[in-house]
Parts: sequence; C-alpha cells; structure tokens
Amino acid sequence: MRVDKFLFCVRLFKTRSQAADACGRGRILVNGVAVKPAREVKEGDEVSVKANPVFRSYRILALLKSRVGAAKVPLYITETTSQDDLLKLKLMSDMARVSFGVRDRGAGRPTKKDRREIDRFYDAEDDFDGDFGFDDDDDYDELDGFTPDFDD
Repeated sequence: MRVDKFLFCVRLFKTRSQAADACGRGRILVNGVAVKPAREVKEGDEVSVKANPVFRSYRILALLKSRVGAAKVPLYITETTSQDDLLKLKLMSDMARVSFGVRDRGAGRPTKKDRREIDRFYDAEDDFDGDFGFDDDDDYDELDGFTPDFDD
C-alpha cells in the first residue's frame, strides 16, 4: 500500500493530497528515510510524521483496504513516540495556548467579567517598564565600606 494512502486511511491526515504533500516536503519518514508518496509500506514498518518540533512515530500492525473509523485505528498502528518527545509536544501546545489566550473547548464565550480581566492582563503587560519595584540603592547602602577579599 502507498504511504500517502496509508496515512490517510489511518486518519493521520484529513486528505490523501495532504499526506502526499507532506511526503513531498520530507515530513514523512519510513524506517528513518524520507520517502515519496508512492513508497510502498508493509507490516512492521516504522512511519514517522513531523509534528514540530518532533517526529511522531508509529509502527504498522496491519495494512487496510480503505479509510477506517477512529475507533478502529489502534488495530492498524501503535504509537512508538518517546515520552520525552510527547512531553515536548505538550509543552509547546501549552505555551501556544497561553500566549494566544486560547480557551478550553466547551468553555463558551468569555463573560463580561472575563473580558475585563483579559483586557486588564494585556494592558498591564503593555505598561510594564521592566522595573520590579526594588530600590537598588538600598542594597548598596548596607554594604558601604565592605570590600570583598578574593585572596583567600
């Protein structure tokens, strides 16, 4: 079975043309080698899909004839991505969520109170001048007359 068709059938891509495009751009590896969309895959092959900043790896358990439902996908592939790489992906998604102000799914629109808090947060971020409120001169006054001795 062609690698682009397989990736589409196990729902790693929404369309076969997206899978073929990813192959053409070098984002798909089979057994560690970048492949073209027409490359044949077989049971036992390791397929890696680029998900910035890491590759997600899958082992092919069985080949299939056509696209299957999401519930049946585990019968055909298992994820072999390392825990470190999965942690990197989670951290990246969490950072993106915080930096773009993404709300959890199902949370609905922000209330008027939420909107005011969001606006206050972003306004405070824009007004920050880099001063943390410490008076640096006080620290030096306590050390008057002290000179460090580095000859020890």
